[in-house]
Amino acid sequence: MSWDDLASTALVGTDRRPYPGDLLGSAAVEVVRRRAGWRPARPGEPARAADEEQDAVSRRAAERLVRILGGEHERVLPEWLAVAAGAGRRVPAYLLPELLHRGRRDDSIRADLGVLAGRRGRWLAERNPVWAYLLEEPTGETWELGRAADRRDHLRRLRAAEPGEARRLLESSWERETPEDRAVFVEVLAEGLSIDDEPFLESALDDRRREVRQWAANLLTRLPASRLSRRMAERARTCLTVGPATITVEAPSSCDKAMERDGIRPKTPRGVGERAWWLQQVIARAPLQMWGVPPGEMLRKKILDWDSEVKTAWVRAAVLQREPEWARAMFAWDPISDLLVALGPEEQQALAADFTKERDPDSQLIMVLGGVSPRWQETLATAVLRKIIQMATTQPWNLGELITLAGERIDPALAGLAQGFSPVPPIQQVAALLRFRADMIKELS
Repeated sequence: MSWDDLASTALVGTDRRPYPGDLLGSAAVEVVRRRAGWRPARPGEPARAADEEQDAVSRRAAERLVRILGGEHERVLPEWLAVAAGAGRRVPAYLLPELLHRGRRDDSIRADLGVLAGRRGRWLAERNPVWAYLLEEPTGETWELGRAADRRDHLRRLRAAEPGEARRLLESSWERETPEDRAVFVEVLAEGLSIDDEPFLESALDDRRREVRQWAANLLTRLPASRLSRRMAERARTCLTVGPATITVEAPSSCDKAMERDGIRPKTPRGVGERAWWLQQVIARAPLQMWGVPPGEMLRKKILDWDSEVKTAWVRAAVLQREPEWARAMFAWDPISDLLVALGPEEQQALAADFTKERDPDSQLIMVLGGVSPRWQETLATAVLRKIIQMATTQPWNLGELITLAGERIDPALAGLAQGFSPVPPIQQVAALLRFRADMIKELS
């Protein structure tokens, strides 16, 4: 019997199709016969990697990268990669396997690897499935011909230069895009967002993909004049009644389809009640300017019920809507790093400097400092260095992460300031890392 006949008999069973003899034994013989009859393929000459177009980093820069990969100040690797990629350089071929292996575990460095790996890196990625992620990073192709990453990169650059043209380009191909690509592309519209984007984003609220709908709702929330913001304001007014000294709260009793379309997620996180969850989302998406009262004054009012839920919603609203005045007020109530995104780099650093002066180096301080955009300038750098000196005599065991963070985030041009700040070993550790980074950047420039 042929292999197809044996397989068919096995599928329907010997009760329905009797087989004379040992079916499994015959199948084993047929497997051996088939394998013995195969001739091994003779591979042709493998295609060579194309010649590189980018210049490699200098020998000294490559040597420093070897040291970083070997464990010396390993946490500055993302900065090394970002600076090198920004200079349009590539890494030597002998370092590619280690870097591609790291990129497999850390997707935050993949965009820079897409630049630094060059043509040899893509050649390797085509031959090793575990490195294939590199093929999804931008290559410089056009909107029409590029992969998803190329098209996202093209759209982002166009959005920065001509926001309206970028939106029209996306609209022209929207129906032909895959759900995965739509979810990636709509996020790009966050830059240069304006009320002109509202009709497109409003239509995206009906998209089949949840991530698309959520991003569209988030962006519309940043537009106080959008129809979504007006709808959320109406809902919020039914939930909160603001009096001269008190705020009365009536949480939603249900989450209907219209609320879901506007970005309210009906399913609650573990440990949160339904009405509390819906209340937080409604208030977070309602335009903060609708209350007509400064945030400090709102926070002083007594909230009769749902106090924590309402204030948590205002925190989320300040983050979603990028509202600086509310972000400052809510940071004073709950100093979380997410609120810093609503503030410019200088104000972030000033706020973090004040917070550092008042706080012991606990996890909250580390989280706040970790949310401040690098590179830290003198005001914040000085506050952190003083905190290190203060704690070096009382809690030296509690300084490790603060020392490392200072060395990684302070502007390396301030290495001299740190070195002369104090001779105590923790400060000199910070100064040493700043000098390491300063030399690293010089080698890559």
